[in-house]
Amino acid sequence: MSLTLYSRSGCHLCEDMAAALDELQKELGFQLERIDIDSDPALIEVYGTLVPVLKDGDTEICHYFLDPQALRDHLVI
Repeated sequence: MSLTLYSRSGCHLCEDMAAALDELQKELGFQLERIDIDSDPALIEVYGTLVPVLKDGDTEICHYFLDPQALRDHLVI
């Protein structure tokens, strides 16, 4: 399964979620694409102050803080 992390440079919440996802990725085996929203004005419009946002396609798993249980629950669907 491939997940997407929308984040931005200099965002401590984004860095925290990315680090936690790196650890869970080893355990759970998902792929992770990281996208810097500041590279695209349309993404800034959508995600502006919500980052970090973890999504699977159009489904939001969590934002601001990683919810490990929500991620685990999502991955077993």
